[in-house]
Amino acid sequence: MKEHHEHETRAQRRAASRSGARASTSPGVRGEHSSGDGTRAARRERRERRRAVLRRRALKGSGVVAALGVAAGVGVAAHLNGNIARVDIAHGSGARPDDVDGALNILLIGSDTREGLGTSEYGVGTAEGGPRSDTNLLVHIAADREAAYVVSIPRDSMTKAPTDCSDPESTVGNGEIRRWNDNFNQGGPACTVKTLEGLTGIYVDHVAVIDFGGFQSMVDGLGGVDVCLPKPVSDKDAQIELPAGRQRLDGKEALGYVRMRKSLGDGSDLQRIDRQQTFMSSMAQEATKSSLLLRPDRLYRFLDAATKSMTADDELGLRRMMSIATSLKDLGTDRLVFVTVPTEPYLPDPNRVQWKSEAADALWTAIRDDGPLPGQEKKPPKTPRLTVRPSAVTVSVVNDTGVSGLAGQESQALAAQGFTTTVADIAPSSSVTGVVVHHAEGDTESARTVAAAYPGAKLKADTTLTKGDVRLVIGMGAEPAREVPNREGKGPMPSPSVTAPPAPTEVSSRTADEDICG
Repeated sequence: MKEHHEHETRAQRRAASRSGARASTSPGVRGEHSSGDGTRAARRERRERRRAVLRRRALKGSGVVAALGVAAGVGVAAHLNGNIARVDIAHGSGARPDDVDGALNILLIGSDTREGLGTSEYGVGTAEGGPRSDTNLLVHIAADREAAYVVSIPRDSMTKAPTDCSDPESTVGNGEIRRWNDNFNQGGPACTVKTLEGLTGIYVDHVAVIDFGGFQSMVDGLGGVDVCLPKPVSDKDAQIELPAGRQRLDGKEALGYVRMRKSLGDGSDLQRIDRQQTFMSSMAQEATKSSLLLRPDRLYRFLDAATKSMTADDELGLRRMMSIATSLKDLGTDRLVFVTVPTEPYLPDPNRVQWKSEAADALWTAIRDDGPLPGQEKKPPKTPRLTVRPSAVTVSVVNDTGVSGLAGQESQALAAQGFTTTVADIAPSSSVTGVVVHHAEGDTESARTVAAAYPGAKLKADTTLTKGDVRLVIGMGAEPAREVPNREGKGPMPSPSVTAPPAPTEVSSRTADEDICG
């Protein structure tokens, strides 16, 4: 019995020892329940360690993907920029017009070079022995990005031009009469820019030249463009045969469509311009409908096609183009306006035209001043901050309209607000549109107080005037005076009894949202 008891006691001690050993494997944890908690904690710790390793691997992987994406982006940009040939658009120019801050003027030139087409269907060259500017478009983008104008310049326009565009001393002022198309042929894009700036006073920010092949590829990059024909056409010179009605053209067909002259209308370049503007409207509608900027694959094809056949100034690279496109993302097709420079027959040659001076000048003025086109409704003016009171300004009112009593009426309206006024005895020239406020050099604040009565008035420095003296010229299309914000005198404004005749509105236009079959 005794031996048996001792053996049992030893067995119990060994069991207790083994139990204690197991419990000691989880430091600080006691009892059977505590041992289970320790096991779960260990499992959690192991899971967290594995997750941390996976996160580090994922971060390394995403970094590689991001780096590849950046590298691909850099590679694409370098490729597209490398496609573009470069030209100095200021070559041969002396003083250039002032730039309008924020507004952009881009000259787009369609060159008729046949290089790269892989066909002789359109001929192999030109009579002059070099490319000509088949299409000339000045794209004006407003500073507020709320409007864009595309101005077509007829290629057969006869205008003044520098005799030698490469000579800074040779200007439009001392130049010769030349067909617009010949500027590009003789001196390239720089000569076309120099001539346009010299004639209009408009600063050209950028230029881009696209040839036949580039245009064709751009249309294909869009997946084709719709046109609407009033009747079937068959034009051997343009290499095109199309049925009547609405239809979708590929690049080759589109090139023939925009080039043909003899098969539709009177065969004139002006009617071809109308057709080209309708086609550009359709292109804008297609780009908007297909969300081109939101489709990287289609955008790349379009840009690759465009840049392969493009010559541009040094500053018009891919980044600049994308920046301009992004700034216009909210511009609807209803705010993209196509217009043609007003022309009239050129008497020495019935096959040529010349710019109609007053109407063309009104168009160039609107673009130069970043204002509305002639005949368009003016934007609501911002209330100006005036620093000169009306009683400190003497205004001489000139009536440039020929309408009797207009100067006296405006003089009274200004006098009622505190201005000292006189009516100037100057014969009208009928060359002013709207209102022009002449002021002494450095005295724009006095002029601004007067101009506040005529929203949209232009200011012009005049060396014949002294500080505090202003000459107000009332031209065609001028509105009657309004109350200035800082007027003096409490009497009522006199009611106008005569009005200025309307300004010339020979500038016809169409917006890009119009139905191409309308």
